Formats: sequence, structure tokens, C-alpha cells
Amino acid sequence: MFQNELPQNNIKILKKIPALIKKTFPIPERYKKELPSDIAELSRLLTKKRGERSLSYLSRPNFLNAYLYYFLPWNLYRLCLLLPNLNITLSPGGIITDLGCGPLTFTAALWISLPETRNIPLEINCIDRSGPALEAGKKFFTALCETENNNVNWKINLIKDDIDLRKTNMASSARNTANIKKNTRASLVCAVNLYNEIYENLSHNNTEGLRWIAVNAAGFMHNQAAENAFILTVEPGVPQSGRFISFLRDSLIELNRPPASPCTHTSPCPLSPGTQINNNKKRWCHFAYKIANIPKELNDLSLSAGLPKERLTFSFLLAGRAETPQKSGQTEKARIISDAFTLPDNQFGCYGCSAKGLILLKSDKHSKENLSSGDLVTPIFDKNGQRDKKSGALTAYLAGEK
Repeated sequence: MFQNELPQNNIKILKKIPALIKKTFPIPERYKKELPSDIAELSRLLTKKRGERSLSYLSRPNFLNAYLYYFLPWNLYRLCLLLPNLNITLSPGGIITDLGCGPLTFTAALWISLPETRNIPLEINCIDRSGPALEAGKKFFTALCETENNNVNWKINLIKDDIDLRKTNMASSARNTANIKKNTRASLVCAVNLYNEIYENLSHNNTEGLRWIAVNAAGFMHNQAAENAFILTVEPGVPQSGRFISFLRDSLIELNRPPASPCTHTSPCPLSPGTQINNNKKRWCHFAYKIANIPKELNDLSLSAGLPKERLTFSFLLAGRAETPQKSGQTEKARIISDAFTLPDNQFGCYGCSAKGLILLKSDKHSKENLSSGDLVTPIFDKNGQRDKKSGALTAYLAGEK
């Protein structure tokens, strides 16, 4: 089952994050009242007004504070939900390359959500264009470790480098990223909320432009990674991100880096732009979870900024060494990619992705245990190949129900 709730140990640490940020990055009283409006403005620049945002926005003190106080803790919650489900193995001496790391969000989330990695000697290359964000991240991570009286066995390399590469070829430029040791490849390459800053200004009808960015992004990460490495990409849970992830998946497969999660197969993505079933563009691969146990300080700040949150959403792709891709003849597996919803005849349903394409998974029993976003299930397909009239998806039941 896909873990869709945070473990109590993680919740305990995450609840301390707002107070830790406040202590580590105190804001003078005369500027505190501006924080909610700065958060709201940065949110607009990251979404509706992306074209007006400078690439170095985290170098501005007011926006860096807004990011640290609001976006950092929410992104930690997202990653702490996701990472325990990915079965990423890290060995002593392993190298992690974090592209567009910001204030070391992924590093902190890894430390919080996978405590078994804390005593593994790792080297982490944290790369970002903003020097102030890197320095703030190192300061925050040190403070985080101190709160748990934990000795850090990780070597953190802060690398100030512009990896936007809008006007260059990502695949070739990856080999020239500054300050990374020559002849070393990472055992994990990750990019969290990075590529949306590149494809965000594309028209949603510019499918080929989005595909080109995905091809270059795949080559970029491929050249940073060891042969048997993991490659992880996490993007916002919006339609354009889902389409990008689909194209990125295709490109990584061509580079012999098959999907490990959330995909259950290496067949064509049924949610890829332009496929017959997805021409209406109403469905994309993303995951959403209700949130609980949020610190009061973070919730109050979100409300003050006019940005209340009820759910956390993201699209992601883990590629590389993992389980052997599903072969023909094996029991079909599917990944649930939607919330449950009501159907006629007292049934419930949700959408799933499988090697056969998009499926409508029906259930006579509606429970959190058998219809939860992200879960891996065994579908029983209709013998006649029946399709749902509304979505065109193949219909199926959970194993054991029909």
C-alpha cells in the first residue's frame, strides 16, 4: 500500500519546523507585517505571473524570507509524504546531486523522512543559482540536525551554478556543471520543482516545445547519473507538469532508464499528450493527499497570506534501478491515480494506470484501504473489454471483488 499519511516521528519533527525557521531566520519587527503579502506576491510570481519573475528571485531578502517561512515547510510535507514510498537505496560513500536545490529542501526532507539514512556517509552536491538560498539552506539543515542531537555524516557541497539552460543544450551542458568532481557520477540525481521554471511560459498547446524540454532534461540528468543510479523528478501537481513528466518518462526509457515509480510498466503512457484517450486533456498523472497535523503557526501564516491549504499535490517520476519492469504474462498491476468517486448502482470508482492503458477501477466497497491515490492494485478486467463511456477507460474491478 502507498503510505499516504506521515509517520508520527516525521510529524513530530515537522511540527517544529516553523519555530525552527523563525529562530534560525529572525525577521525584524518592522518587516514582519509584510511577510504575508510577500508570500502572496511570491506565490503569484510562481504561478499566475511567472513571466514577471526574475530567475534570481530567491536572492531578494523579502522573497527568500517568504520562501523559507511558507514554501519550505509545505514542500517538506510533500517530500516527506513521497520519499518513504520510493524504495530508494543509498550506500555508504554514495553521491546525491540535487539540481535547483533552493534552501536544501530535498536534503532536509531526506533526513526527516528516512532516518535510516542519517548514519550513512553521503556526499550531496546542492546546486542552485541563488547563493543566498544555498547559504540559508545550509544554515537551516545544520539547525535541523542540532534539534535532534544528530551528528551529520553527510558532506554538503554548496554549488552556485545556473542550471536553467534555456538557451543551451541540457544534455551537453550537464557535463560542464561547475565544481562537481570529474569522473564521478551520482547514485541519485534529483530535481524538485525545477523544470516547471523552464516550461512554465510555454503555451499549453505547444506539445513539441514541452517534449523538447523533456528530452533535454532527461539527457541532463542522465549525464549526471551513474549507470545504476536513481533519477527522481518531482513537479507541481498541475496538468502541464503531468504532461512534462509523461514526456520525461519516454525520454528516460530511450536512455535505458526505465520508470520505477509510479509507473507499473514500460508501455506507452496512457496520459501522454495526444494519445487517443487523453485528447480532452482532462486527466494527468498526479497525486493528492489530505493534510493533517499541520503546525498552527504554518496554518495561520497560510491563512494570513490568503493561501489556505487542504491538500498537497505533486507529480513525480522515479527512474533507474528498481524492480524489473512488468513483462507480458505476469499478473497485471495498476497504480491508482485519482480520488475515489461515486458510480451508479452503489459502486465507487477511481482511475488507474496500467500496461493496458487508463482504467476505471470499480469497487463495491468504498474504503480508505482499497481505493487510495498512489496504491498499487491488481485489477480484474472485463472479459469483453468494456470501456467507460465518459472517459474511454477500460473497466476493471479490484481482485477478489468480482
